[in-house]
Amino acid sequence: MSEISPRAEVSPKAKIGNNCKIFPFVYIEDDVVIGDNCIIFPFVSILNGTRMGGHNKVHQGAVLGALPQDFGFRGEKSELIIGNSNIIREHVVINRATHTGCQTVIGNDNFLMEGAHISHDTKVANQCVFGYGTKIAGDCHIGSGVIYSSSVIQNAGTRVGDGAMIQAGSTFSKDVPPYIIAGGTPVVYGGVNTSMCRVYGISEKVLKHIANAYRLVFHGQTSLFDAVMQIKEQVPDSDEIRAITSFIEQSQKGIIGKM
Repeated sequence: MSEISPRAEVSPKAKIGNNCKIFPFVYIEDDVVIGDNCIIFPFVSILNGTRMGGHNKVHQGAVLGALPQDFGFRGEKSELIIGNSNIIREHVVINRATHTGCQTVIGNDNFLMEGAHISHDTKVANQCVFGYGTKIAGDCHIGSGVIYSSSVIQNAGTRVGDGAMIQAGSTFSKDVPPYIIAGGTPVVYGGVNTSMCRVYGISEKVLKHIANAYRLVFHGQTSLFDAVMQIKEQVPDSDEIRAITSFIEQSQKGIIGKM
């Protein structure tokens, strides 16, 4: 059984898992699914289309499944999918997707600090940290283990690779490759994110290979295409190096710090 305050407004059509605690003044609409062992603090709104896994904590004033702030939205049914063991702090807003059959996705073990905003159709993987007031625009893709410092703005349709870190106050409109630190105005490459790489268990040898790969990308005098070819020819192969070359090859917005 779950503990639901009589002062919460929870639709009888909503599906609430076992052992949840829902505090007073929570508002939950009809088309909502909440998994087991979730804690929903006061003044949270969970709106139609939200599907949440287990062991999540949602703090005061958060809005989940908010209508997309997209001029293409026509009132269609869409979803916000939230995985397991996420911490969603005060006044976080996460929009559901814009069109029927589409989803905004938050994976597992993410930490969204106060005032963060994840917009429509964005896909977030696992174990990411979103600092105070960070704003992620629509249709973005964010890998695992990404760390955003405070007040970062990520513009629409951009990607951030696994294990990257974005420094405070940065605004970017191009892709941020895996395993790097990025920041400044304009945002540029600031070295390899060795701390997160070590958390991932990446060896010192492979760390050197990653650094060599990014020297070719950011400090060489060649195009991105040529830099990728040089990486494949000169840098020993590994899963991490393949992740870097694949990310760059798939970029449609371009890479930060490169024309």
